[in-house]
Amino acid sequence: MSVVEPVFHGRAAWVFGDDFDVDLVIGVENIKYYDPDKLRSVCMKAFDESFVDDVKPGDVIAGGRNFGYGHPHYPAMISLRNAGIVAVVAESYAPGFWRGELYQGMPLVTVPGIASAVERWDELEVDWRAATVRNARTGETLRGTPPSAHAIEVIEAGGGLNLLRAQYGGGRAPAAAGVRSER
Repeated sequence: MSVVEPVFHGRAAWVFGDDFDVDLVIGVENIKYYDPDKLRSVCMKAFDESFVDDVKPGDVIAGGRNFGYGHPHYPAMISLRNAGIVAVVAESYAPGFWRGELYQGMPLVTVPGIASAVERWDELEVDWRAATVRNARTGETLRGTPPSAHAIEVIEAGGGLNLLRAQYGGGRAPAAAGVRSER
């Protein structure tokens, strides 16, 4: 059973350009915090003081090429998730960001041209499995690269840890093929 809806209907809460360092969402000085109240208090303050008051559950973030470059810190995305963001749609992702957020179960949709095709608060319909985004304002549907079967499994499970628990239960994961377990 999937913990993630297959299609999101939300707004583009923010549109970032190319090479966006996701740490800037909360400010580099706050990357050491994990307290949800602290992260909420600093979420997007450098960009829009009222962001956390205006964003609604189900909204998405859009970005250009190489979204999330830099060190793969998680507090910024934790703050966005706590604010209601359910997915990121970008032209491409930094590898560390991709791996880290996929493991957390965040739908990451790769759609070329998305950063110039949407404006803030556009109503979007995002089918993350098919990698399509329909913009209600323009009527345009953009098509991207669908995620791999494994990425779909991770996202549907709500993250890598949940997937491992579902596959292997509460016990130990089996030893890799050809590797002997010493007891």
